[in-house]
Amino acid sequence: MVQLQSFSGHADADEILRWMSAGPAPEMTYLTHGEPVTADTLRFRVEHELGRSVRVPEHLESVYLDRPR
Repeated sequence: MVQLQSFSGHADADEILRWMSAGPAPEMTYLTHGEPVTADTLRFRVEHELGRSVRVPEHLESVYLDRPR
């Protein structure tokens, strides 16, 4: 899990993909911001352009994360 103190919520999809491609791939990426259709479109792009596993959780869904190894 990464917490960013200065990440702008106004990046477009291309900027987000560029930023994500610069670092190592996590086991799973959770997209938790944005309208459902927009988030699902970004999920598709991340999966197909970066080959990463991505989920868009349902509204009010809880996701339990394992501790880092």
